[in-house]
Amino acid sequence: MMKMTDPVKTEHQAAEVLRMLLEQVPAIEHLDVRQQRADSGVDLIAHFDAYGHRHTLACEVKSSGQPRYTRQALLQLRNYVVHKDRHAIPVLIAPYLSTEAQTLCREYGVGFLDFEGNVRLVFEGIFVERHVASRPAAERRELRSLFKPKAAQVLRLMLREPGRAWRVTELGEVADVSLGHISNIRSGLLNREWAQLSDDGMFLSNPDALLDAWRKAYEPPMGRRYTFYTTLHGASFDRVVRGITHTVASRELFSKAVRRIPSGVIALASFSAAQWLAPYGRTSTHYFYADEEGFDRLHSALKLSAVSKGENVVVTVLDEPGVFHDSIEPAPGVICTGYVQTYLDLSNAGERGREAADHLRREKLQWPK
Repeated sequence: MMKMTDPVKTEHQAAEVLRMLLEQVPAIEHLDVRQQRADSGVDLIAHFDAYGHRHTLACEVKSSGQPRYTRQALLQLRNYVVHKDRHAIPVLIAPYLSTEAQTLCREYGVGFLDFEGNVRLVFEGIFVERHVASRPAAERRELRSLFKPKAAQVLRLMLREPGRAWRVTELGEVADVSLGHISNIRSGLLNREWAQLSDDGMFLSNPDALLDAWRKAYEPPMGRRYTFYTTLHGASFDRVVRGITHTVASRELFSKAVRRIPSGVIALASFSAAQWLAPYGRTSTHYFYADEEGFDRLHSALKLSAVSKGENVVVTVLDEPGVFHDSIEPAPGVICTGYVQTYLDLSNAGERGREAADHLRREKLQWPK
């Protein structure tokens, strides 16, 4: 998870960034930016003249601009304006403010500024607004870590029942993930306000925002990808697939008493899974995830042959078995990747895939607002 920066250094940098921004506005004169005492209620005060009037910016500086901390800062600024200086213009400053954090600032009527260049200052004759697409490296690393294989096992589980509250120990046991990983995931979800805490534990309060962010940052599961050709098609293909997936997966994988993934697992993936979960459009290529033993059985049963082009079977032998934790059986003997994994894979599969992903989401991934 991203480390918090030194708050003192952050305040110094915030003062410089604010000063540099205001100095670029031609109408602003007699600028004075000063850091405040710890008990003053805000971190920075900026005084200046513009169009013949004196103005004051009351600025709260946060080392983290995640929505959770943004909301706290906005409440603090509102309290300052109400009780200490009702004429002050409230401004939030942080190293980085996400789109969600910026939206919160707008909702509260608070200006904002971050070190990446995002800014919105609106008051009497002055309008400064800019949005940049870049994210700081630390933010990108933290977001990627939230969707790494072990974390993904937890997120897929929670997205099955977003309203269910989980205790940390229970979540780690069911998802087969260490408590250290669970703690990091918990912080990431709470800080972004994708999850909330209740008396019974943590639950997803904004599953759609979580899934949107995952789609944008998605990296397919690591593994070796093979392409083949099979002469089987139609009903004969489906009959063979039902036989080889049913013998291992549906007997053991879906037993709630068994958390260990059995060997020899095979699951339909991507377009092939979507055909069973939410049919949208047929494709001539079949997609599978498998482990080593499952790959051998798949190769033999489908009579797969290697080709340089014209393949109609794609098999990925996964390095990590986490995807199989979320597999489902939409029809007897048919084992597919879960709704979330299928959606992510389709979203990463070009224009046709994105269309199929949108259809799947409308059909199977709708949650109460």
